[in-house]
Amino acid sequence: MSNLSNRRRVPIPCAVTDGEIILATGDVSLPPERAFMALVTPEVEKWWGSDDTYHVTDWKADLKVGGKWSLIVVRPDGMSFPASGEFLELDIPRKIVLTRRYDWAHPTLGNTLTKVTYLLKPIEGGTNLIIRHEDFGGDAEAAFEHEQGWERYIGWLDDYGKLSR
Repeated sequence: MSNLSNRRRVPIPCAVTDGEIILATGDVSLPPERAFMALVTPEVEKWWGSDDTYHVTDWKADLKVGGKWSLIVVRPDGMSFPASGEFLELDIPRKIVLTRRYDWAHPTLGNTLTKVTYLLKPIEGGTNLIIRHEDFGGDAEAAFEHEQGWERYIGWLDDYGKLSR
């Protein structure tokens, strides 16, 4: 195992996209095992979202390769938007690969099936989370829109980790 103190710290979540792939990274205040479970269990309902954007509810997941997952995004105005996918790879606590699709007509992405990879690397005091979101079907506008969302997502998970200590 590499020396954890030599790893670059990423205290503020950041994301970049070339219009095809999004890469996002940031440090979260949870050890890899806890961060992994916070990403794939009903625990997501405790941290994913904020009062001024949306909250995630009704998380369901069959936590195995080929298992399905689903959730509902609820905006402050009460409108609900379902999303779902399938787990492609699970390497506890290091890696999650899943498909993701909006189960409604998202304004920029529609119902395009995308792929999300999470890499969780131990660092002093928590986990460095790297997210790769791809397969936008050439829709650069959707990729740019989701870029900011991944920064918020990592920030929410880090805030949750700080409160969970």
